[in-house]
Amino acid sequence: MSGFKAILFDCDGVVLDSEGMGCGSLGMAVTEAGRPMSLHEARDTFSGNSANDTRSWMAAEGFDADSLFKRADEILFEMFERDVPLMPGIEHVLRDFSLKKAICSNSSIKRLDLSVARTSVAAFFAGYIYSAEHVAEAKPAPDIALHACAALGVLPGEAIFIDDNVAGIACARAAGCLAVGFIGHSDDRENHDRTLLAAGADHVVYGMGEFHALLRTLTSDKREVA
Repeated sequence: MSGFKAILFDCDGVVLDSEGMGCGSLGMAVTEAGRPMSLHEARDTFSGNSANDTRSWMAAEGFDADSLFKRADEILFEMFERDVPLMPGIEHVLRDFSLKKAICSNSSIKRLDLSVARTSVAAFFAGYIYSAEHVAEAKPAPDIALHACAALGVLPGEAIFIDDNVAGIACARAAGCLAVGFIGHSDDRENHDRTLLAAGADHVVYGMGEFHALLRTLTSDKREVA
């Protein structure tokens, strides 16, 4: 009998296929400000960062962090008005496993409200959608994982934490959760599986199909899939 009672999900790049959108909007804002930045460089620079991390980078590069971050948000929120893409297969995972669920994201509350909270999968999280703004320290600190576990009424060792970034894996490990590294179909970071494993991931999965299969081996709390 498995002891797992909850799954904690990162948002961008795990629940939503939006990591590229978030990083891309930052890269576009930086480019508009006079420093050309490709999507690849933007992903390498910003993926998994908290808002404070990103603002610190902007300030260190000599930008007005407040105005540049505001412009990046404007670009991103315009994208969300057109589409909030779900990660392929996420609905099957959420539907087929009855473990408790929460989102643990380094994104702002506003960004979560304008993205995942407006999608068809929001109901699966029953209000357990957490931002770095809800806790003292963002990932890689364990605060958000511990906060979610306490809210769900589970011990950290009873939670599976899935994230596509090193900061999330470090958060999961520090909190005492099982750490699963995720690589989505649009994630083109070279050797990212090795990076996640080196950060301490207990497992690395490619896509929600593999995560679904992993969950079936990790927990007996599963439903028959039609």
